[in-house]
Amino acid sequence: MSQVFVFHDVRTTDLDASRRFYTEMFGWPVTESPAGPLFGDDSGVWGGFTPLAADDSRRPQWIPYVPVPDVDAAAEQAVALGARIVKPRTDLPPGSVVVVDEPGGATLALWQATER
Repeated sequence: MSQVFVFHDVRTTDLDASRRFYTEMFGWPVTESPAGPLFGDDSGVWGGFTPLAADDSRRPQWIPYVPVPDVDAAAEQAVALGARIVKPRTDLPPGSVVVVDEPGGATLALWQATER
């Protein structure tokens, strides 16, 4: 397992306000993509925005992505260690993700990049 976050996602109830805040406060560039706006530029992206659904009771938050070699095995291990699956495996072109709440309540994403 890695000790490095490889991506960060901000879950927000107001995408436009969040985008404006981060670009004006820190000067972070935002790139449009088919998946929505992403933090970064042509040299690479490091984060993104996820609008919170109206029926999602969780607070807006940042979610760090932790790289794992096998997302299914990592999710199984996380549950065995007391985590709760928040969002089951989702397969995307760049990789697969499982979102968990660790036993203390913090949310993180387990990320397995697609092999190139």
